[in-house]
Amino acid sequence: MALNNTLPYRRSIRLAEYDYRQPGAYFITVCTHGRAARFGTLANGRMHLNDAGRLLHAVWQALPEHYPGIALDAFVVMPDHIHGIIVINEPVRALLAAPATTSHANTHDDHGLGAASSAPTLGQMMRRFKSESAIAVNRGTSPGHPLWQRNYWERILRDERECAAVRAYIRSNPQRG
Repeated sequence: MALNNTLPYRRSIRLAEYDYRQPGAYFITVCTHGRAARFGTLANGRMHLNDAGRLLHAVWQALPEHYPGIALDAFVVMPDHIHGIIVINEPVRALLAAPATTSHANTHDDHGLGAASSAPTLGQMMRRFKSESAIAVNRGTSPGHPLWQRNYWERILRDERECAAVRAYIRSNPQRG
């Protein structure tokens, strides 16, 4: 299949040749569409979440239920963005749905459970987070309006010193406004 070169080129902000499935700590920032303040207000250096902010926080906290090989570290919801650290402890695997047939002739294992999918990337995890949070927030507040800007920003945290600095940055974000 030939590529359509008339489409605009969208440069990736990810590291070329880096495997975003591999274990490590990743600093994530996601901004609202148009930087609209959707998740609460800042007052006296503290973030006061509204209903949308509380829904967003719950969706973030549920990520390890979908990806058991990850852990969540520091996290903050701001009026128009979030910062968080996702730690991939081991290559994350998820089971596919069971096959439609129970005939052993059509399965590749003895249990009929389906095959393990390839490990999801950080991008796939973020796509799930953005999708689920947008559905939850927009369900009652502004159906049909985009919640998030396109894409997200990430930084690979290379050592504990860098991780500690990012944790401090995330925790102090409400004081900086």
